[in-house]
Amino acid sequence: MYIPTANRKLICQALFKDGVLVAKKDYNAPRHPEINVPNLQVIKAMQSLTSRGFVKTQFSWQYYYYIITDEGLAYLREYLNLPQDVVPSTFKKVVRAPAPSRFGDRPEREDRGGFRRDNEGYRRRNFDENRKEGASEGFRPEFRGGFGRGRPQQQQE
Repeated sequence: MYIPTANRKLICQALFKDGVLVAKKDYNAPRHPEINVPNLQVIKAMQSLTSRGFVKTQFSWQYYYYIITDEGLAYLREYLNLPQDVVPSTFKKVVRAPAPSRFGDRPEREDRGGFRRDNEGYRRRNFDENRKEGASEGFRPEFRGGFGRGRPQQQQE
């Protein structure tokens, strides 16, 4: 599909600005809600970039979600003549201030023992190195087939 160069540039700039682009699956929509371009041209331009591996497409609930790949990032930098230090907003690391303490200036709780103190010996035996775990030495299980839903049990003579 023929897309005017000015519209293609607007689409690429919008994709590069955020690193993602969303388009409703409405081929007859007169305009894309974020870009002043027909929605069909946005979808077809993204379809072209997807086929070249520059964009990853996810479709859900009648919306196309386009995510730029690393190859697409390099391609759009070259196409839009942008320097290497310019990156989409989704690639920037957000520096957050440390979260305030949930309880303000309340002092820390002292160790009261909790539930672990009561049951320290729970499931602990006195370990004896001479004692062996498991079945006794004389235990020899015998497996004869035919029980359950298998073949009927044969009579032994």
